[in-house]
Amino acid sequence: MARLIFTQQLSRFTEVPEVEALADNLRDALEAAFQVNPALRGYILDEQGDLRFHVVVFIDGKRVMQRSGLRDPLSSNSQVYVLQALSGG
Repeated sequence: MARLIFTQQLSRFTEVPEVEALADNLRDALEAAFQVNPALRGYILDEQGDLRFHVVVFIDGKRVMQRSGLRDPLSSNSQVYVLQALSGG
């Protein structure tokens, strides 16, 4: 099963469980995580269902470049890291 790990920065706002998902793409894995904690959706996806601007996802060490669709393939051993990019001056 693919394993999703969310940034601990989100723990200030909501529970951020590690989730193991039987999913073959990023979208389905995220949906599995949202079933565990529905509040995560609003922090990860925008109103169109795309990755929020300040959210970055890595699958097996490679950054996901498409912010919409999220059909990036996962293997049964994939590790997915969901991070919040920091910005400011």
